[in-house]
Amino acid sequence: MAKAAAKTSTSPTKKVASKPKAASSSVDSIQKVSEETLKKLQSLGIDPQLQADIEWCLGSYAHDKNPVGLIEMLERSLTVFKNELAKKTKGVTAKLIGDLEKALASK
Repeated sequence: MAKAAAKTSTSPTKKVASKPKAASSSVDSIQKVSEETLKKLQSLGIDPQLQADIEWCLGSYAHDKNPVGLIEMLERSLTVFKNELAKKTKGVTAKLIGDLEKALASK
């Protein structure tokens, strides 16, 4: 008479604790704010060269994950938006400028 194969016990799988992504989340917010900034510039028709530069930097960031260019473009955008706010351009709000400053502060 043959013995039935004994079941082998499987060890429980270990759960790997995820590390906080503080640096990654700030970079993701910079990317998100850059995309929003580009949309706002396009909708208002402001500074086509800056729009092209932001588009290029977003593509570059997607390729190499280096946010330096995006940060530089956000700094340029902040200056442009502050000038437009001073002119009272419709669509440029203090909240928009605050979001830009917040994203740049988290870099």
